[in-house]
Amino acid sequence: MAQRRLQGKVVIATHNHGKLVEMRDLLAPFGLEAVSAAELSLPEPEETGVTFAENAAIKALAATKATGLPAFADDSGICIEALGGEPGIYSARWAGPEKDFDRAMRHIEELLQAKGAMLPEQRKAWFVSALTVAWPDGHLAEVEGRVDGTLVWPPRGPAGFGYDPMFLPEGDTRTFGEMSREEKHGLPPLGRGLSHRARAFVALVDQVLT
Repeated sequence: MAQRRLQGKVVIATHNHGKLVEMRDLLAPFGLEAVSAAELSLPEPEETGVTFAENAAIKALAATKATGLPAFADDSGICIEALGGEPGIYSARWAGPEKDFDRAMRHIEELLQAKGAMLPEQRKAWFVSALTVAWPDGHLAEVEGRVDGTLVWPPRGPAGFGYDPMFLPEGDTRTFGEMSREEKHGLPPLGRGLSHRARAFVALVDQVLT
């Protein structure tokens, strides 16, 4: 299909406040009016995909069909080499219904220690973000971003959300939890476009926002 330009009002298909903040920050410079699925009281669709991209598409398509507006969805998570890529698409589920990421991080650390993964080279991990824009007629724009790093213990920093406090991006001395919003996912010139979501968004800009 031919590429389309995203404009006007869009739905951000998420009930996750941390993701909502980041995605609104990324969309703001393009003059888009963004409303979230949570604000519209839309139900969360069952994520039955086996990849980040499939789950992002499920969320975006559900939101656009429910509202008649273009919908912008992210599916993201952390993959850990020593754990065979887990938790991957189940990253949020590892935190349980209470979204207790402190518990999820402790669980990961226990698994790594059980494997004797104590050195940085044994604790490699990467964040993945699949971004999808869906239109009511089923048209999709899909991209993916990744950032590599290592896992630290104990977690460091009160910023960010999810697994950010234990993720040290490659080439940095601070975790995502120690970085400001602008540093983590802000785009140049204000930020470095460092996060997986920011990297995916840069690719999406080329498709639907320029």
